[in-house]
Amino acid sequence: MAFYRKSRAVKDALPLRRMLPFALLVLLAVLLVTFLLRVGTVTSSSSLVNMYGWSAVWETDRSLVIHLKSELKLPKQSILSMSLDQRNKLPPRNMDRFPNLAKDHTKIVLYVHNRPQYLRLVVSSLAAVEGISETMLIVSHDGYFAEMDRIVQDIRFCQVKQIFAPYSPHLFPDGFPGVSPGDCHDKDDPIVNKCNGTADQYGHHRSPRTVSLKHHWWWMMNTVWDGTEETKGFSGHILFIEEDHFIYPNAYRNLQLLIGLKPMKCPECYAANLAPMDVNSVGEGWDMLVAEKMGNVGYSFNRTVWRKIHTKAKEFCSFDEYNWDITMWATVYPSFGTPVYTLRGPRRSAAHFGKCGLHQGRGKSSSCIDNAEARFQLDEIDKILNIKPDWKVHVVKKQSGYQAGFKGWGGWGDERDRELCLSFAYILSKERDSYATIEDNVQKLKGFLLHADASGNATKV
Repeated sequence: MAFYRKSRAVKDALPLRRMLPFALLVLLAVLLVTFLLRVGTVTSSSSLVNMYGWSAVWETDRSLVIHLKSELKLPKQSILSMSLDQRNKLPPRNMDRFPNLAKDHTKIVLYVHNRPQYLRLVVSSLAAVEGISETMLIVSHDGYFAEMDRIVQDIRFCQVKQIFAPYSPHLFPDGFPGVSPGDCHDKDDPIVNKCNGTADQYGHHRSPRTVSLKHHWWWMMNTVWDGTEETKGFSGHILFIEEDHFIYPNAYRNLQLLIGLKPMKCPECYAANLAPMDVNSVGEGWDMLVAEKMGNVGYSFNRTVWRKIHTKAKEFCSFDEYNWDITMWATVYPSFGTPVYTLRGPRRSAAHFGKCGLHQGRGKSSSCIDNAEARFQLDEIDKILNIKPDWKVHVVKKQSGYQAGFKGWGGWGDERDRELCLSFAYILSKERDSYATIEDNVQKLKGFLLHADASGNATKV
């Protein structure tokens, strides 16, 4: 009996001995993860992914961090810049009037500069949009202008959150990203004129008012998707509009339907648009949906598309073109390898009305007022949902406009602008990438260990 008991005890202990190496592996993994969390080392966690071949774990937008050799630094903030950073953390207004957002809502981002006469018109059009009270309007400011701020604060028709680009050149009158002492101007020769700066491909040096266009758009995108509490966990579509876009009453309902139809009608489409690629077009008026090149008036996409865009941060930030949209058309979209289509209706639900240049909105002595009092003749069909779910899709194979190979209009040659641009992509996503990657690796490691066989050979799942 004693012998039987001893043999049984030895037999029972065998599985425990076999599991000992795995227990040690688990302990080692816990210690490794603890270390990574303390030091916040992204490269260490990425090495862990590569070690075991878990390439699928590494989300597409996280690869940016690997490309950067060192952490990029942001300019020293002014008091105004820091105060705007604090305002960006404030909760949305009007939550007492609209405490709950509708399920499956589409958030709206309105990015503005300094054209108050335009902003009043777009706000007026938004107030008449069917369903606007169901969602949140985020207004992104290029710097700070008091009149623009006041107009937004008067909005009462939905939840409203304001964010202000704290590194806008408009906030730095005496230093980069504004004008720095000793900067080169126009076509100055840095050696002859003993000035600072890197000229663009045409020999011109940077203009702060010009580069702010691209800086603001890129900062806004990174902030909305990765740096704002109300949206950084949001996986639905976000609609992006500008201060010179008139929004039709049926825009929101049409967009919701387009977003719902996109996976079935046009699975290759990246986005849904409220207006044709050609800003002068009112649409074809067909009983048919249209898939064409993504336009820059009333475009919307989800986080999956943003992550794909984010992986192209180096291409976006290094392309010598001061317009964000031309940069996307000429270098980012072509790098995806397939045509970037957007789905839209045959009639526009948004229209571009501004003729005054973006950086001419406010001169030193007078306001730019051309076409600011524009009015649109709206038919009854423009006020109601006018898209049919059973319509077929017409695909525009020949894509017009800027294509791959276009070298850019310049204005974006200074290395400081390129580094600041990359900083927006890196710094806003750094903490998220570090912890999200580590968390994913822990889950994979658990599965890796749980599926190990009794002989101690790991089985990758």
